[in-house]
Amino acid sequence: MEIVKIALIGIGATAVLDGWLMLLKRLGVPTLNFAFIGRWAGHLVRGTFAHAAIAKSPPVRGELAMGWLMHYAIGIGFAALLVAVQGMQWAMQPTLLPALAAGLATVVAPLFVMQPAMGAGIASSKTATPLKNCLRSVANHTVFGLGLYAAAALTALLF
Repeated sequence: MEIVKIALIGIGATAVLDGWLMLLKRLGVPTLNFAFIGRWAGHLVRGTFAHAAIAKSPPVRGELAMGWLMHYAIGIGFAALLVAVQGMQWAMQPTLLPALAAGLATVVAPLFVMQPAMGAGIASSKTATPLKNCLRSVANHTVFGLGLYAAAALTALLF
């Protein structure tokens, strides 16, 4: 049952993030193309970790579906990490601060792993607007942290 709760927290938090990204997109703010995550993952299993520009790398069959699957799997993984650090008691009686801290901590992954691997450089340094992109990542992962709390609170009510 604990694994189910953790998975629901991760799925819920990721869904909150997706709602935020949809809002941004409706407001004309560029957001992440999940096909590129799938493309990166598809090339990773073939031995290529880093790309000069993921958008120019050859497409991978099923990359959009793979990108969404990776997105949710990562969200579940981050939820599991939060529960591993805070304990299952946190999931049963969630508090906001650990969830926000976890959300902010997860911004390390895009800034120092995904962006460099996809050709954008460390902390978007190879893009036209690195500071703006970094701040957007921080905002997105703060929303993910809020989603961790909201999903944990809802899960605690249901289970």
